[in-house]
Amino acid sequence: MLQIDLTGKIAVVTGGAGQLGRVMVRTLARCGADVAIHYLSNEAKAQELHDEVTALGRRAMTCRADVTQEKDVFALRDAVAEQLGAPQIVVNNAVIQYTPWTSVLEQSLADYESQFRSCVLHNVLMAKAFVPAMVAAKYGRVVGINTECAAQVLPNQSAYVGGKRGMDGVLRCLAKEVGPHGVTVNQVAPGWTISETDRDAGGDRDASGSYAKNVPMKRRGTDQDIANAVAFLASDLAGYITGLYLPVCGGAVMPGI
Repeated sequence: MLQIDLTGKIAVVTGGAGQLGRVMVRTLARCGADVAIHYLSNEAKAQELHDEVTALGRRAMTCRADVTQEKDVFALRDAVAEQLGAPQIVVNNAVIQYTPWTSVLEQSLADYESQFRSCVLHNVLMAKAFVPAMVAAKYGRVVGINTECAAQVLPNQSAYVGGKRGMDGVLRCLAKEVGPHGVTVNQVAPGWTISETDRDAGGDRDASGSYAKNVPMKRRGTDQDIANAVAFLASDLAGYITGLYLPVCGGAVMPGI
């Protein structure tokens, strides 16, 4: 039986202390990877995850950085290299949250700028920091966390969609540039998932089923569904897949050919 085996690999997950990030950290570690857990503000959760990963027999570290700032990202690279080594897997998950989501005419310019910085510049900076070592090693996996919203382009999503579509363009170009060097670049696009925080609280913000009823699989996904896709794309099983935008949303969006 095929298994996802990341033994001997080093991964860095931005936003690793967040709701989705922490599940990806655990999943990569359970597949055998050592993990650098990035955080911006939630140091306590990052340390808790660190302890979980080391309890699995894997190496781990925590690292604080603003992934929209060049000096922080390069300091992150240096810290990971010193403590764990050069990562073969980079998962770009961090994003700036903002409210309210409103119309193009009403959305603040600051929200568009924040999404550009956390979706586009974040991915550019992580590539500049970590991909050269992958190119030199002739091996690497870059996985960006996009969104089904980038395909839906629904009203009031313009700042988020603008940032994520810009991210998509950057990563597709990068995939073509580094493919000859054995480096793959892919994106996982979650739908509206139920997080472990939702489950711990015993609630579901889609209690009326208004979202799930429009999903072909008639349910919301989980953060574990997303983490599973990330682990697959980070593995050798996906060694001939690159430039992919992979919706993990129960069929809520189905990109055409």
